[in-house]
Amino acid sequence: MKKWFLHVLIFCFAGLSYHGVAQRTDIDTNKILQLSGVVVSEQDLTPMPYITVYDKSIGRGVIADYYGYFSMVSFPGDTLYFSYYGYQTSTYIVPDTLEENRYSIIHMLQQDTINLPEVTVYPWPSKEDFAKFFVEMNPYDDAIRRAQRELSGESLAFVAARLDADASLASGLITNQQYTKLYTNGQLPVNNLLNPYSWAKLIKDWKDGKLKIK
Repeated sequence: MKKWFLHVLIFCFAGLSYHGVAQRTDIDTNKILQLSGVVVSEQDLTPMPYITVYDKSIGRGVIADYYGYFSMVSFPGDTLYFSYYGYQTSTYIVPDTLEENRYSIIHMLQQDTINLPEVTVYPWPSKEDFAKFFVEMNPYDDAIRRAQRELSGESLAFVAARLDADASLASGLITNQQYTKLYTNGQLPVNNLLNPYSWAKLIKDWKDGKLKIK
């Protein structure tokens, strides 16, 4: 039984080998050529690294280097496949009218763009959650109004009044006091009762209603 199975395998391999040789009977082995080239992108003509170049006629292939350069042994009339992820697979047929045994090409690949159907993403996992949020939502309390309320002068003053002075604020206050003493050295201290700018600000605040007792 084992010998019969072994004979069947040998016969199959022999048939495949004969079939492969028979495909190449129309090719003159004296016309073997060294095919090399560079693969570039059709959009901006930049070299594309690590492109797969497969010769379907002889069942062999190579991978281009980082600069998109490849070199392989081929025959006139062979069909080459160029494939790369995200690009359309293209073919190239080696000319059968070449007189020299070396041939160079520049092959371009076109980007494969797929248009997917439109998908709408909702922040609610179900219709019930959407209905509950719709009923309970506050249309006048959006993100912009909340930010304006939190950044208002009253809110910032309230937060500042509750914060303890840190070392930087204390150092700045002492530095300003020292600068004031140097500025008024040998003179009377500054009296804001005689400062016209302070009186102008007081009158303006009084007209704007900022001096009302809350």
